[in-house]
Amino acid sequence: MLDILQYQQAFLAYLDSKNWVREPKNLYDPIDYILQLGGKRMRPILTLMAADIFSSDYKKALPAALAVEVFHNFTLIHDDIMDEAPLRRGKKTVHEKWNLNTGILSGDAMLILAYQFFENYKPPIFHGLAKLFSKTALEVCDGQQLDVDFETRNDVTIEEYIEMIRLKTSVLVAAALKMGAIVSETDSKNANLIYDFGLNLGLAFQLQDDYLDTFGDPETFGKQIAGDIIENKKTYLYLKALELADKKDQQKLQFFYNQKTEDNSFKINEVTRIFELYDIPLLIKNEIESFTEKAFETLQEMTISELDKEKLKNFGLWLMNRTV
Repeated sequence: MLDILQYQQAFLAYLDSKNWVREPKNLYDPIDYILQLGGKRMRPILTLMAADIFSSDYKKALPAALAVEVFHNFTLIHDDIMDEAPLRRGKKTVHEKWNLNTGILSGDAMLILAYQFFENYKPPIFHGLAKLFSKTALEVCDGQQLDVDFETRNDVTIEEYIEMIRLKTSVLVAAALKMGAIVSETDSKNANLIYDFGLNLGLAFQLQDDYLDTFGDPETFGKQIAGDIIENKKTYLYLKALELADKKDQQKLQFFYNQKTEDNSFKINEVTRIFELYDIPLLIKNEIESFTEKAFETLQEMTISELDKEKLKNFGLWLMNRTV
Protein backbone atom coordinates (compact mmCIF):
# COMPACT_ATOMS: atom_id res chain seq x y z
CA MET A 1 0.00 0.00 0.00
CA LEU A 2 1.37 3.39 -1.05
CA ASP A 3 1.22 6.72 0.73
CA ILE A 4 -1.86 8.90 0.19
CA LEU A 5 0.18 11.44 -1.79
CA GLN A 6 1.29 8.74 -4.24
CA TYR A 7 -2.31 7.67 -4.93
CA GLN A 8 -3.26 11.32 -5.33
CA GLN A 9 -0.47 11.95 -7.83
CA ALA A 10 -1.34 8.81 -9.82
CA PHE A 11 -4.99 9.82 -9.97
CA LEU A 12 -4.22 13.41 -10.98
CA ALA A 13 -1.97 12.16 -13.78
CA TYR A 14 -4.80 9.92 -15.01
CA LEU A 15 -7.29 12.78 -14.73
CA ASP A 16 -4.99 15.11 -16.69
CA SER A 17 -4.62 12.50 -19.43
CA LYS A 18 -8.31 12.87 -20.29
CA ASN A 19 -9.41 15.53 -22.75
CA TRP A 20 -12.63 16.94 -21.36
CA VAL A 21 -12.98 19.90 -23.70
CA ARG A 22 -14.78 19.21 -26.96
CA GLU A 23 -17.75 20.52 -28.89
CA PRO A 24 -20.11 21.94 -27.83
CA LYS A 25 -17.69 23.85 -25.60
CA ASN A 26 -20.43 25.39 -23.48
CA LEU A 27 -21.32 21.88 -22.33
CA TYR A 28 -17.78 20.55 -21.74
CA ASP A 29 -15.85 23.64 -20.60
CA PRO A 30 -17.75 23.70 -17.28
CA ILE A 31 -16.94 20.00 -16.78
CA ASP A 32 -13.24 20.68 -17.27
CA TYR A 33 -13.53 23.72 -14.98
CA ILE A 34 -15.07 21.88 -12.02
CA LEU A 35 -12.70 18.92 -12.36
CA GLN A 36 -9.68 21.24 -12.37
CA LEU A 37 -10.74 23.19 -9.27
CA GLY A 38 -8.79 20.80 -7.08
CA GLY A 39 -10.08 19.45 -3.81
CA LYS A 40 -8.82 16.58 -1.70
CA ARG A 41 -9.71 13.87 -4.27
CA MET A 42 -10.58 11.77 -1.23
CA ARG A 43 -13.06 9.44 -2.94
CA PRO A 44 -10.86 8.36 -5.88
CA ILE A 45 -7.93 7.95 -3.50
CA LEU A 46 -10.06 5.54 -1.47
CA THR A 47 -10.91 3.52 -4.59
CA LEU A 48 -7.22 3.18 -5.49
CA MET A 49 -6.29 2.41 -1.91
CA ALA A 50 -8.85 -0.39 -1.60
CA ALA A 51 -7.78 -1.95 -4.90
CA ASP A 52 -4.15 -1.86 -3.78
CA ILE A 53 -4.96 -3.40 -0.40
CA PHE A 54 -6.88 -6.32 -1.89
CA SER A 55 -4.86 -6.95 -5.08
CA SER A 56 -1.59 -4.93 -4.91
CA ASP A 57 -2.56 -3.31 -8.22
CA TYR A 58 -4.16 0.09 -7.79
CA LYS A 59 -3.74 1.09 -11.45
CA LYS A 60 -6.55 -1.16 -12.65
CA ALA A 61 -8.90 0.85 -10.43
CA LEU A 62 -8.12 4.19 -12.12
CA PRO A 63 -11.23 4.18 -14.39
CA ALA A 64 -13.49 3.36 -11.44
CA ALA A 65 -11.79 6.06 -9.35
CA LEU A 66 -12.40 8.59 -12.12
CA ALA A 67 -16.06 7.56 -12.32
CA VAL A 68 -16.40 8.27 -8.59
CA GLU A 69 -14.74 11.68 -8.90
CA VAL A 70 -16.77 12.73 -11.95
CA PHE A 71 -19.99 11.69 -10.22
CA HIS A 72 -19.01 13.53 -7.03
CA ASN A 73 -18.33 16.71 -8.97
CA PHE A 74 -21.64 16.35 -10.81
CA THR A 75 -23.38 16.39 -7.42
CA LEU A 76 -21.40 19.49 -6.43
CA ILE A 77 -22.57 21.42 -9.50
CA HIS A 78 -26.20 20.63 -8.77
CA ASP A 79 -25.81 21.13 -5.00
CA ASP A 80 -24.34 24.58 -5.59
CA ILE A 81 -27.30 25.49 -7.79
CA MET A 82 -29.78 24.33 -5.17
CA ASP A 83 -27.89 26.10 -2.36
CA GLU A 84 -27.32 29.25 -4.46
CA ALA A 85 -23.66 28.98 -3.46
CA PRO A 86 -21.30 31.59 -4.94
CA LEU A 87 -18.03 29.76 -4.23
CA ARG A 88 -16.65 26.25 -4.59
CA ARG A 89 -13.06 25.62 -3.49
CA GLY A 90 -12.48 29.37 -3.41
CA LYS A 91 -13.58 29.90 -7.04
CA LYS A 92 -16.86 30.81 -8.70
CA THR A 93 -19.36 27.97 -8.86
CA VAL A 94 -20.30 26.70 -12.33
CA HIS A 95 -23.72 28.35 -12.37
CA GLU A 96 -22.16 31.67 -11.29
CA LYS A 97 -19.41 31.51 -13.93
CA TRP A 98 -21.81 30.41 -16.68
CA ASN A 99 -25.53 30.20 -15.90
CA LEU A 100 -28.15 27.92 -14.34
CA ASN A 101 -29.03 26.07 -17.53
CA THR A 102 -25.39 25.32 -18.29
CA GLY A 103 -24.85 24.06 -14.74
CA ILE A 104 -27.82 21.70 -14.99
CA LEU A 105 -26.91 20.31 -18.41
CA SER A 106 -23.17 19.97 -17.76
CA GLY A 107 -23.99 18.16 -14.52
CA ASP A 108 -26.29 15.78 -16.38
CA ALA A 109 -23.50 15.03 -18.88
CA MET A 110 -21.09 14.25 -16.04
CA LEU A 111 -23.45 11.63 -14.63
CA ILE A 112 -23.45 9.87 -18.00
CA LEU A 113 -19.69 10.21 -18.39
CA ALA A 114 -19.18 8.61 -14.98
CA TYR A 115 -21.01 5.45 -16.10
CA GLN A 116 -18.92 5.26 -19.28
CA PHE A 117 -15.72 4.68 -17.33
CA PHE A 118 -17.05 1.32 -16.13
CA GLU A 119 -16.88 0.13 -19.75
CA ASN A 120 -13.15 -0.43 -19.17
CA TYR A 121 -13.93 -3.58 -17.17
CA LYS A 122 -14.94 -7.12 -18.09
CA PRO A 123 -18.67 -7.97 -17.72
CA PRO A 124 -18.72 -9.42 -14.15
CA ILE A 125 -16.79 -6.44 -12.73
CA PHE A 126 -18.79 -3.98 -14.84
CA HIS A 127 -22.00 -5.49 -13.47
CA GLY A 128 -20.81 -5.21 -9.86
CA LEU A 129 -19.66 -1.62 -10.30
CA ALA A 130 -22.76 -0.48 -12.17
CA LYS A 131 -25.12 -2.10 -9.66
CA LEU A 132 -23.37 -0.48 -6.69
CA PHE A 133 -23.10 2.85 -8.51
CA SER A 134 -26.81 2.97 -9.41
CA LYS A 135 -27.80 2.16 -5.83
CA THR A 136 -25.43 4.82 -4.50
CA ALA A 137 -26.50 7.50 -6.99
CA LEU A 138 -30.16 7.04 -6.05
CA GLU A 139 -29.32 7.15 -2.34
CA VAL A 140 -27.44 10.42 -2.87
CA CYS A 141 -30.59 11.84 -4.51
CA ASP A 142 -32.65 10.58 -1.54
CA GLY A 143 -30.28 12.36 0.82
CA GLN A 144 -30.35 15.57 -1.19
CA GLN A 145 -34.15 15.63 -1.13
CA LEU A 146 -34.20 15.06 2.63
CA ASP A 147 -31.73 17.95 2.98
CA VAL A 148 -34.11 20.18 1.03
CA ASP A 149 -37.11 18.97 3.05
CA PHE A 150 -35.37 19.74 6.32
CA GLU A 151 -35.10 23.43 5.40
CA THR A 152 -38.86 23.88 5.85
CA ARG A 153 -39.30 21.53 8.82
CA ASN A 154 -39.00 22.61 12.44
CA ASP A 155 -39.09 19.11 13.93
CA VAL A 156 -35.94 17.53 12.45
CA THR A 157 -34.21 15.18 14.90
CA ILE A 158 -30.50 14.46 15.18
CA GLU A 159 -31.21 10.84 14.17
CA GLU A 160 -32.95 12.04 11.00
CA TYR A 161 -30.05 14.34 10.25
CA ILE A 162 -27.51 11.53 10.61
CA GLU A 163 -29.59 9.40 8.22
CA MET A 164 -29.71 12.27 5.73
CA ILE A 165 -25.93 12.74 5.71
CA ARG A 166 -25.46 8.97 5.50
CA LEU A 167 -27.39 9.05 2.24
CA LYS A 168 -26.16 12.35 0.85
CA THR A 169 -22.45 11.98 1.64
CA SER A 170 -21.45 8.79 3.41
CA VAL A 171 -22.70 6.17 0.95
CA LEU A 172 -20.47 7.60 -1.79
CA VAL A 173 -17.39 7.35 0.42
CA ALA A 174 -18.35 3.76 1.23
CA ALA A 175 -19.03 2.96 -2.44
CA ALA A 176 -15.67 4.43 -3.49
CA LEU A 177 -13.92 1.92 -1.23
CA LYS A 178 -16.11 -0.99 -2.27
CA MET A 179 -15.49 -0.23 -5.95
CA GLY A 180 -11.78 -0.72 -5.33
CA ALA A 181 -12.62 -4.05 -3.69
CA ILE A 182 -14.84 -5.08 -6.64
CA VAL A 183 -12.13 -4.22 -9.17
CA SER A 184 -9.60 -6.25 -7.17
CA GLU A 185 -12.06 -9.21 -7.08
CA THR A 186 -11.67 -9.79 -3.34
CA ASP A 187 -14.29 -11.82 -1.46
CA SER A 188 -17.66 -10.35 -0.50
CA LYS A 189 -16.79 -10.28 3.23
CA ASN A 190 -13.86 -7.93 2.68
CA ALA A 191 -15.87 -5.85 0.19
CA ASN A 192 -18.72 -5.41 2.69
CA LEU A 193 -16.37 -4.62 5.58
CA ILE A 194 -14.54 -1.94 3.60
CA TYR A 195 -17.97 -0.50 2.71
CA ASP A 196 -18.90 -0.31 6.41
CA PHE A 197 -15.54 1.29 7.16
CA GLY A 198 -16.31 3.95 4.55
CA LEU A 199 -19.85 4.46 5.79
CA ASN A 200 -18.70 5.46 9.27
CA LEU A 201 -15.75 7.40 7.93
CA GLY A 202 -18.13 9.30 5.65
CA LEU A 203 -20.32 10.28 8.59
CA ALA A 204 -17.27 11.58 10.45
CA PHE A 205 -16.19 13.42 7.31
CA GLN A 206 -19.54 15.21 6.88
CA LEU A 207 -19.73 16.17 10.55
CA GLN A 208 -16.23 17.61 10.23
CA ASP A 209 -17.47 19.55 7.20
CA ASP A 210 -20.36 20.90 9.28
CA TYR A 211 -17.91 22.00 11.96
CA LEU A 212 -15.60 23.67 9.46
CA ASP A 213 -18.48 25.47 7.76
CA THR A 214 -18.98 27.56 10.90
CA PHE A 215 -15.66 27.33 12.73
CA GLY A 216 -13.18 26.79 9.88
CA ASP A 217 -10.55 29.19 8.58
CA PRO A 218 -11.87 31.13 5.55
CA GLU A 219 -8.36 31.09 4.06
CA THR A 220 -8.18 27.28 3.95
CA PHE A 221 -11.80 26.09 3.89
CA GLY A 222 -12.42 27.14 0.27
CA LYS A 223 -16.14 27.74 0.70
CA GLN A 224 -18.15 30.57 2.15
CA ILE A 225 -17.83 30.42 5.95
CA ALA A 226 -21.18 30.10 7.77
CA GLY A 227 -22.94 29.12 4.54
CA ASP A 228 -25.04 26.61 6.49
CA ILE A 229 -26.21 29.33 8.88
CA ILE A 230 -27.04 31.69 6.00
CA GLU A 231 -29.01 28.97 4.21
CA ASN A 232 -30.75 27.81 7.42
CA LYS A 233 -29.27 24.32 7.16
CA LYS A 234 -30.30 22.29 10.16
CA THR A 235 -26.94 20.63 10.75
CA TYR A 236 -25.80 18.77 13.86
CA LEU A 237 -24.56 22.09 15.26
CA TYR A 238 -28.02 23.66 15.09
CA LEU A 239 -29.96 20.58 16.22
CA LYS A 240 -27.72 19.91 19.21
CA ALA A 241 -27.82 23.58 20.23
CA LEU A 242 -31.61 23.55 19.99
CA GLU A 243 -31.68 20.46 22.19
CA LEU A 244 -29.46 21.97 24.91
CA ALA A 245 -30.36 25.67 24.82
CA ASP A 246 -32.61 27.42 27.28
CA LYS A 247 -36.00 28.77 26.15
CA LYS A 248 -34.64 32.19 25.22
CA ASP A 249 -31.78 30.85 23.06
CA GLN A 250 -34.05 28.23 21.48
CA GLN A 251 -36.37 31.03 20.36
CA LYS A 252 -33.42 33.01 18.99
CA LEU A 253 -32.17 30.04 16.98
CA GLN A 254 -35.64 29.31 15.59
CA PHE A 255 -36.12 32.98 14.73
CA PHE A 256 -32.85 33.19 12.81
CA TYR A 257 -33.41 29.86 11.02
CA ASN A 258 -36.84 30.90 9.77
CA GLN A 259 -35.64 33.84 7.71
CA LYS A 260 -33.09 34.97 5.16
CA THR A 261 -31.67 38.47 5.24
CA GLU A 262 -29.56 40.65 2.98
CA ASP A 263 -26.97 41.30 5.69
CA ASN A 264 -26.17 38.05 7.50
CA SER A 265 -23.37 39.30 9.79
CA PHE A 266 -25.55 39.75 12.90
CA LYS A 267 -27.28 36.41 12.31
CA ILE A 268 -23.94 34.59 11.93
CA ASN A 269 -22.46 36.21 15.04
CA GLU A 270 -25.49 35.46 17.22
CA VAL A 271 -25.91 31.85 16.07
CA THR A 272 -22.17 31.18 16.46
CA ARG A 273 -22.26 32.70 19.94
CA ILE A 274 -25.10 30.35 20.94
CA PHE A 275 -23.23 27.35 19.51
CA GLU A 276 -20.17 28.24 21.57
CA LEU A 277 -22.22 28.97 24.71
CA TYR A 278 -23.48 25.36 24.78
CA ASP A 279 -20.11 23.75 23.84
CA ILE A 280 -21.44 22.57 20.48
CA PRO A 281 -17.95 22.64 18.85
CA LEU A 282 -16.73 20.15 21.47
CA LEU A 283 -19.82 17.95 21.20
CA ILE A 284 -19.59 17.66 17.41
CA LYS A 285 -15.90 16.81 17.74
CA ASN A 286 -16.89 13.99 20.09
CA GLU A 287 -19.36 12.69 17.48
CA ILE A 288 -16.69 12.85 14.77
CA GLU A 289 -14.36 10.83 16.97
CA SER A 290 -17.11 8.29 17.74
CA PHE A 291 -17.86 7.55 14.07
CA THR A 292 -14.15 7.40 13.28
CA GLU A 293 -13.67 4.80 16.02
CA LYS A 294 -16.59 2.75 14.64
CA ALA A 295 -14.85 2.80 11.26
CA PHE A 296 -11.62 1.58 12.85
CA GLU A 297 -13.44 -1.33 14.54
CA THR A 298 -14.35 -2.84 11.15
CA LEU A 299 -10.67 -2.91 10.18
CA GLN A 300 -9.99 -5.63 12.74
CA GLU A 301 -12.26 -8.09 10.89
CA MET A 302 -10.62 -7.62 7.48
CA THR A 303 -8.18 -10.16 6.14
CA ILE A 304 -5.49 -7.62 5.29
CA SER A 305 -2.05 -6.91 6.73
CA GLU A 306 -1.61 -4.98 9.97
CA LEU A 307 0.38 -2.38 8.04
CA ASP A 308 -2.54 -1.80 5.66
CA LYS A 309 -4.94 -1.53 8.61
CA GLU A 310 -2.64 1.07 10.15
CA LYS A 311 -2.49 3.09 6.93
CA LEU A 312 -6.28 3.06 6.61
CA LYS A 313 -6.48 4.18 10.22
CA ASN A 314 -4.04 7.02 9.57
CA PHE A 315 -6.15 8.13 6.63
CA GLY A 316 -9.20 8.25 8.90
CA LEU A 317 -7.30 10.26 11.50
CA TRP A 318 -6.19 12.72 8.83
CA LEU A 319 -9.79 13.21 7.72
CA MET A 320 -10.93 13.73 11.30
CA ASN A 321 -8.34 16.47 11.87
CA ARG A 322 -8.48 18.21 8.49
CA THR A 323 -8.95 21.97 8.14
CA VAL A 324 -10.14 22.04 4.50
